[in-house]
Amino acid sequence: MHIVAVGGSDAGISAALRARELDPSAEVTVVVADAYPNFSICGIPYYISGEVGHWSNLAHRTHADLEATGMRLRLDTLATAIDVEGRRLALRASDGSETTLEYDELIVGTGALPVRPPIAGLDSLGAADGVHVLHSMGDTFALERSLDRIEPATALIVGAGYVGLEMAEGLTTRGIAVTQVEMLPEVLPTVDPELGALVHAELDRHGVTVHTRSTVTAISRDESGPARLHVDGTGPDGAPLAWDVDLVLVVVGVRPDTDLLVAAGARTGPRGAVVVDETMATGLPHVWAAGDCVVTHHRQLGVTYLPLGTTAHKQGRVAGENALGGQARFAGSLGTQVVKVFDLVAARTGLREHEATAAGFAPVSSTATPDDHKAYYPGAQPITIRITGDRDTGLLLGAQLVGPRGTETAKRVDTYATALFHGTTVDGFSELDLSYTPPLGSPWDATQMATQAWVRDHLLPRHVLSG
Repeated sequence: MHIVAVGGSDAGISAALRARELDPSAEVTVVVADAYPNFSICGIPYYISGEVGHWSNLAHRTHADLEATGMRLRLDTLATAIDVEGRRLALRASDGSETTLEYDELIVGTGALPVRPPIAGLDSLGAADGVHVLHSMGDTFALERSLDRIEPATALIVGAGYVGLEMAEGLTTRGIAVTQVEMLPEVLPTVDPELGALVHAELDRHGVTVHTRSTVTAISRDESGPARLHVDGTGPDGAPLAWDVDLVLVVVGVRPDTDLLVAAGARTGPRGAVVVDETMATGLPHVWAAGDCVVTHHRQLGVTYLPLGTTAHKQGRVAGENALGGQARFAGSLGTQVVKVFDLVAARTGLREHEATAAGFAPVSSTATPDDHKAYYPGAQPITIRITGDRDTGLLLGAQLVGPRGTETAKRVDTYATALFHGTTVDGFSELDLSYTPPLGSPWDATQMATQAWVRDHLLPRHVLSG
């Protein structure tokens, strides 16, 4: 049995590890387009900020660690075509030489590519000019070289999603004055605007200049100006905006990298991602796929596209097992996410109201601000928690949280995610047996106080009326 995995990030490596774990006699080869297998792309902002001392520390496992599992690595090698009928993979090495690799089962985890918005000048300018995208280790090294060469005093970030916010913190930590431009009404648009506004205030508090409802339209070199680059844009009322900065970073999201699979005949679905079933089968014989290049099976929404590292790890593990003949199934995502922005943590899981409505629910929401632990113990801090539940069934549908670092917001969202996974009602959430000691919590945890507020707002009035 020869299993070939394409992609050296979360899905490909997870698949290879699972296959070797289940069958040490299986031959497993991983084809990696660059020289950095199993690196934490999520950790890049913390390397740029200087909090991670050396880029090699971003490796989940070293090259030697991976090979010690028995897998073979083909680094700096691009998979260019799949011969589905012949079970052969066409490869091109960094020196341009071309070869083929035969397989019994193929797992494709080509991931995603950064979106390049329609900004005039973006395609003609690059790292040498101080204009960057950020998605890979190669992008990281290019940005690092620019930071060393230019020594920028100012930077503009296009996009205020997860990576954009993390990079705003990272560049600010380096002493760079950051301007952030987001086209949507508020930063961190994966949470409701009221919660995004709390993150916005945290950016303001740390000196980041934020423009929402604004769009960057052009970037150009400015040889005679006070900075290296001139950036044009439009504000919320269509009024022109302009900035002179030393560095521009464009981080507005990703799109699935599907060329290899589509050329082989794979079908695509939401956002152009490759369609797989819950076993990670593509419909092509002996070809599996996982990670950011494929659709996401969401437990509440059905088939969608929601690229997350945690999901890619799980999908890769399923693909690796099934390539050996197993019967594993991906249990589905809830879109659980968390981000740290300076001294604030924002998290979400499940559905927001507009998503729940589109999925056929009858959502209503409540917001509460319970303390993270008993107020009489020093240091108690409020967490803003927004609960969404179904008006008709009482089912818990989603939760959004924003709290200071140290309030265990990241772990509290996991409690909601666990409840969602098992179909808990909002009222039933109070039955969970959660831990308590005054320095760390309350007899009713903050998560339960928030669901109880939802019950008071939306369930008890109905009960009173019906009684």
